[in-house]
Amino acid sequence: IVCSLLFLGVVEMETKPTPHRLYICSFPSCSKTYNKQWKLDAHLCVHTGVKPYACEHDGCSKSFCSPYHLSRHELTHSRVKPFLCTVDGCTEAFTTNSNRARHVDRIHTQDRKKYVCRFEGCGLEFRKNKQLKSHMCEQHTQLPPYQCTYEGCQMRFAYPSKLKRHEKVHRGYPCTEEGCVFTGKTWTEYLKHRKEQHRVSLRCDQCSKVFRHSWFLDQHRQVHSDTRVVFKCPRDGCDRSFTTTFNLQSHISSFHEGLRPFACTHAGCAKTFSMKQSLQRHSVVHDPERKKLKIPRPRRSLASKLSGYSEAKRVVCKNRRKPESDSVSAHDTMRTAHTILHKSIYKVLSFLTWLFEVLVS
Repeated sequence: IVCSLLFLGVVEMETKPTPHRLYICSFPSCSKTYNKQWKLDAHLCVHTGVKPYACEHDGCSKSFCSPYHLSRHELTHSRVKPFLCTVDGCTEAFTTNSNRARHVDRIHTQDRKKYVCRFEGCGLEFRKNKQLKSHMCEQHTQLPPYQCTYEGCQMRFAYPSKLKRHEKVHRGYPCTEEGCVFTGKTWTEYLKHRKEQHRVSLRCDQCSKVFRHSWFLDQHRQVHSDTRVVFKCPRDGCDRSFTTTFNLQSHISSFHEGLRPFACTHAGCAKTFSMKQSLQRHSVVHDPERKKLKIPRPRRSLASKLSGYSEAKRVVCKNRRKPESDSVSAHDTMRTAHTILHKSIYKVLSFLTWLFEVLVS
């Protein structure tokens, strides 16, 4: 029987052992998985932009995400080309297998499709259709072959990708929210509109905390779950564990790797962070408008703080199951007695606070 459970790098359910390790990227909206730690480390460069493997050759400042890519690059300095062309009579050699395959396809493949220029007296051959069209544009007609189809626009382009990019100027980026007629001229303008006008607020149904992304809400809900998932640090000698993959990745980046690439750009603030989300969360400190969005918590009285008893109104779940018998567990009895003790202390402190205020006035 093959176990179908997945564990996050290393993810362990508190009630089940983990027979294997699976390293999963903890960044939001990224579901990449790897079976080796170094593969995950190489992938994280895509998110952090940090390339830890630097070339030590004099005058070379290049850096890479993995030892493999660094060793492949070092071949350019040593001039060693281990991949020889497999075609008889060809003495070409290459630093990588992919470069050798590209060479064989371009030079030695006889049955490849050719695109021939039909202009009178030309007859040049090209391997790609877009190369032929670009040649026709530059050498013969002098007009790019791809013309904008919007009425009144005479723009032409040599490549379809540039035409597609240009057509967005006419079409724009319409807002997908129902009833909204806004159309952004650029993608950045569209995102800014979405952020300012259609900001999503997702509220936890257990504690009323508000989140702007469903991923953060799902991570937060684990706090209320009876069977919590524990994300253990996969580094040797480290026994730290976390309740979210975000906290795990932040721990690895800052504690084990010493990476804090995200710096606050606010004047006078020199704080740095290992995760982009941490920087975004910190930026609220410098933005008065975003501070107003925080939900104010009810102020607790001095008696409440000293006694540890909360005056918040209790919420009884309608779907709560009734006990099958009249017997009360020892845990429930202890919890009830503990609550009564705090409540009694709270009442005494409340009376003393009232008496003090009367005497002072």
